[in-house]
Amino acid sequence: MHGQICIFRTRNSRNSYMAPPILSLVLPSETGRILSIQSHTVQGYVGNKSAVFPLQLLGYDVDPINSVQFSNHTGYPTFTGQVLNGQQLWDIIEGLEANDLLYYTHLLTGYIGSVSFLNTVLEVVNKLRSVNPKLTYVCDPVLGDEGKLYVPQELISVYREKVVPVASMLTPNQFEAELLTGFSIQSEDDGRKACNFLHEAGPSKVVITSINIDGNLLLIGSHQKEKGQSPQQFKILIPKIPAYFTGTGDLTTALLLGWSNKYPDNLEKAAELAVSSLQALLQRTMDDYTHAGHDPQSTSLEIRLIQSQDDIRNPQIKFKAEIYS
Repeated sequence: MHGQICIFRTRNSRNSYMAPPILSLVLPSETGRILSIQSHTVQGYVGNKSAVFPLQLLGYDVDPINSVQFSNHTGYPTFTGQVLNGQQLWDIIEGLEANDLLYYTHLLTGYIGSVSFLNTVLEVVNKLRSVNPKLTYVCDPVLGDEGKLYVPQELISVYREKVVPVASMLTPNQFEAELLTGFSIQSEDDGRKACNFLHEAGPSKVVITSINIDGNLLLIGSHQKEKGQSPQQFKILIPKIPAYFTGTGDLTTALLLGWSNKYPDNLEKAAELAVSSLQALLQRTMDDYTHAGHDPQSTSLEIRLIQSQDDIRNPQIKFKAEIYS
């Protein structure tokens, strides 16, 4: 027995000097390797819990960094947990760098609660691009919704002045697009102008994920394939489901990343797939709560992510993009 332990220790010590190759680097998938910096809840599906699994189903290696670890999302009566600060985030990045593990094809970020953490994320973008200049940075600029801010006011200018210029794809909702552009978005034309303004500032792909216009819910997407060119723009009409769900924005951005990478020159197709997955999942969530005897309009609903994995992997396109001429 003692000899076996010695053998194990010897092997272990030898392996510590000769780390095995990282297969996601040596044998990269056709999809990519994503670093996802988002919140984490033990129970329920928001942030990384809402984004990582769908991206894995679509074939990506995803390395999550949890910006917070909470018992549950903050919409419950109480929550407990820890918040990662900027220095702790940088410590993790340095640990990855020390072992040559910082090659990523994509960076994904969602809710960020402080200016100091957001500034560290900007340092992460620079660091990752120094390793892979072609890094795609997909940013969901989580600021608020329906006129209500979720974050300190001072984050808006940091997003505007520093984050938007380095993002490859931006996925704001209507309120966030208004905050980032300074425009009021009251019409489809306003939404398209907001996309143009954001292209000028940086990202080649902009998807305003939800716009309420005259009682209709729309997604407006815009892809500027070359700087200075007119972008190709489209809309998708989205049915309104009479309920409030948590984690849907995080899931939408993850699906848009996943599909737009598979269809790099066809953002409208990526959006059709993302919207179709999401709508199937939301309908299942509604049906399951109703089946359980719960009124879906009485509380916010946790999405049925695991039960909807077939709709994520192989969505049936039921929502078509209409190209603006």
